[in-house]
Amino acid sequence: MTIELKEPPLLSGPRLLGPLRELRRDPLGIGLRAYREAGDVARVSIGPPGRRIEFYGLYHPDGAAGILDAADAHNFRKESTTYDEMRNIFGNGLVTSQDEDWLRQKRFVQPLFTTKRVDGYAATMSDEIERYIASLRARSSETVNLSSEMTGLTLPLAVRILFGDDADRILPVLGAEFPLLSDATIKRGFSPMRTPLGWPTPLNVRTRRAREKIFRICDEIVDRRRASGIGSDDLVGRLIDARDGSESLSDSEVRDQILIFLFAGQDTTSIALTFALWLLGRHPEIQQQVRDEADRVLTGQTPTAEDVRALGYTTMVLKEATRLYPPVPYVARKAVEERELCGYRIPAGSDVATSAWVIHRRPDLFEDPETFDPDRFLPAREKAMHKYAWFPFGHGPRGCIGQHFAMLEAALALGRLVQEFEFRTPPGDPQLRSGITVMPVTPVLGQVTARC
Repeated sequence: MTIELKEPPLLSGPRLLGPLRELRRDPLGIGLRAYREAGDVARVSIGPPGRRIEFYGLYHPDGAAGILDAADAHNFRKESTTYDEMRNIFGNGLVTSQDEDWLRQKRFVQPLFTTKRVDGYAATMSDEIERYIASLRARSSETVNLSSEMTGLTLPLAVRILFGDDADRILPVLGAEFPLLSDATIKRGFSPMRTPLGWPTPLNVRTRRAREKIFRICDEIVDRRRASGIGSDDLVGRLIDARDGSESLSDSEVRDQILIFLFAGQDTTSIALTFALWLLGRHPEIQQQVRDEADRVLTGQTPTAEDVRALGYTTMVLKEATRLYPPVPYVARKAVEERELCGYRIPAGSDVATSAWVIHRRPDLFEDPETFDPDRFLPAREKAMHKYAWFPFGHGPRGCIGQHFAMLEAALALGRLVQEFEFRTPPGDPQLRSGITVMPVTPVLGQVTARC
């Protein structure tokens, strides 16, 4: 006997365009409304009659697992306008590639992100964090934009890890041009009226010029490094030296991995630190617990990865901050074949999206979910969670390969910043929007005062 699957509830909205305006104005809020009104799965239909676009929102951990876990990940592909624009602008790196391209790239790249390899970057991370702390100390007692400050920490750090001795040469170019590419990816990826990138619109012209400058200097560095035959321990050197049998990555493949790593990796760490500090500024008693732990563990010598792993409470704070403000709030896929998810039919060819922003706020998963409570991530409580109750960096075989890198960097930075400074957050919440990552529309303000 065949059981006919249910159709998911349709999210309410104006008759003519559906909830299109709401989706554009508040993509984070509409996900929460869809969960409240429809439950675990919602069907969203937007646009004028005859040109409607439909997608399915998945707001239960089982739905997230259904599209992201290894068992069926092949059926849910990275095919969307946003991924198309990431490929067009940054190249076809590990985040954006599919099928054999992705499998091939992963064989080269995954060995570079083992725990042992990433732990080896702790000293470089520490050097960059100390350099940033010195610059922030000169502005003690000022109210700063934590978002731009954390970008000012994480971008130079990521560039140093990637390019080593070439970092000072390439950082000015990346600092000037990279934000243009990130902004263009979001604008073009979420635009209902995209023009080909080759058309001479103002945005396209700026995007192509910025991309050409970054491509040129990356290609020069990779070409010179390869021609010299001298290896190096930075990530560019390791990508050049990477082998899968007799195969190696081409120069353009090395460049694509570099740029996708910068785009997907640096931004997520910056967001995690921004909101961790902002939340600690609202909760001085929790901030003091982080400080006490840092004073016990980080005792003057250059910290090692083992020292960072001893920052257990600091890591809990980061996990709770990324629960409330997941850097990647939505993960989108396209279904190849029809599937059943959470008891509902998802037709073949459907666009589907699961939302950490919503799932992290389910009261059946997290009691009083809007409250900042790092004790949610005490080891025993975290172990009891659904695997997909917390996934701020994605999950499954296509999850963020650099998650260990991001958490190591963020825990070390948070511990040292709170050890050296006191953070206070003034009244008022920042306005947020969602593109590929959660992005503040208004400054994320915090007053920073040196402790001594």
